Amino acid sequence: MAGVSDKMEAVLRPALERLLEPGEQLVGMCVAVQQSAFRGGQVALGVTEGRVLLQPLDRRSQPKGDPVTIGTGELADAGAQGAGGGWVSAQAAIMDNAAITLKLRKVDGTKLKLQLMRGGDGFLGRMGGGELQEQGIAALADWMARQPDAG
Repeated sequence: MAGVSDKMEAVLRPALERLLEPGEQLVGMCVAVQQSAFRGGQVALGVTEGRVLLQPLDRRSQPKGDPVTIGTGELADAGAQGAGGGWVSAQAAIMDNAAITLKLRKVDGTKLKLQLMRGGDGFLGRMGGGELQEQGIAALADWMARQPDAG
């Protein structure tokens, strides 16, 4: 029986591989919710050695709309916190441990706000994408750590 990670990979990989340049390979992938002022939606997030790829997905987990890419040197600022947002409550404490809110700003001024389940083991971890999600977030963190001048 296929686990959550296997099912996620079957959805994410095709959506992201179509965005790859010749010779480029995915080193990590995960799913996120992209938020803006009046809407939000699921995105496939892929990490290569040189770029982060964000492909919006429709309700059937199919690619929709234009992808966003962030290449080396294009990240101006980044910040992360637990998805509980610092509120003092049991629910916020759970979200702080289970999810991350990531705010990115590109050098062209584009702002992105993403919520990502952490994945991993345990009930919430498996429901949040399991090992694939955890590895994708680790690949994203590694990519961000290599970026010049990103806060």
